[in-house]
Amino acid sequence: MVDAAIILRLTIKDPVPGVLYSLQDKDNRPVEAKIAGETSLSFDVPVRLSDDGRWLGAFVRREGPTRRFIYIAIGQQAGESHSLWSRRAKIDIHTLPEDLRVLARAGRVIEAVLPGRGKDGTPACATVRPAGGWRESENG
Repeated sequence: MVDAAIILRLTIKDPVPGVLYSLQDKDNRPVEAKIAGETSLSFDVPVRLSDDGRWLGAFVRREGPTRRFIYIAIGQQAGESHSLWSRRAKIDIHTLPEDLRVLARAGRVIEAVLPGRGKDGTPACATVRPAGGWRESENG
């Protein structure tokens, strides 16, 4: 079997308006930068899932033997040099349940809705967990 090409959609609910967000590739380069407005902001992340369950691709980062995650860059990290913030949100993908992995292999888009702000109202950063967990996307 070959690696399955899948899409993981990362949707930031209530991002900080006027702040630049992007995906961040393995070389720490911002990709698909977008300035947040008053509505949710989404990134469709192309990844591969190997036969033996390994996550692969230009956006997949690793930490230790099992942890796999994707970074969303914020402010300066996303290429906005004058931003007040230089942050990244780390979104774990290694915990994606098996039933959703099966749907992803079948071509369904799997989505995580992420909080856009921390308790202090600034852009959420560090490890950011999906509100309600991962799910099959309603829009794709």
